Amino acid sequence: MDNYKLVHPGHLNHHGFLFGGNMLKWVDEYAYIAVCADFPQQLFVTVAMDQLQFRKSVGAGEILRFRCRLVERRTSSVRYAVEVSRKTEAGEREEIFATHVAYVCVNERGEKKALPQGRGAEAV
Repeated sequence: MDNYKLVHPGHLNHHGFLFGGNMLKWVDEYAYIAVCADFPQQLFVTVAMDQLQFRKSVGAGEILRFRCRLVERRTSSVRYAVEVSRKTEAGEREEIFATHVAYVCVNERGEKKALPQGRGAEAV
C-alpha cells in the first residue's frame, strides 16, 4: 500500500531538515493503515520498529512516498516493511528511510489474541 506526505516547514528541525520524530510518526500511521486494510475488523497495537535507517535529509516542500508491505504473519502478530522514497530531479525513486513495524492483534481489553484464519491478508 502506498501513501504520500507533503513535508511542511512545521515538520522541520532547527537545522531546516525533517525532524526524525515526524518520520517515525508517519511510518507508524501509514503501516497501521495498511494492517487495518489487510485485516479488517481487528484491533492492533504497535510493538516494535527495528533497523531504523535515515539515509538522506529531507527539506520542506518534498513529497514522500510511504510503501508498506506485509512481510511476515504469525499467530497473533504481523510485520510490515516500510520504505520511504522521493523522486529525484531525473524522475527516479530515491530511498530515504526504511524500517520494519510489528503489530500484535488484541481484543477489546488489550490482550493479545490470535489472528482469524482465512481472513485478512494471506500468509506471506
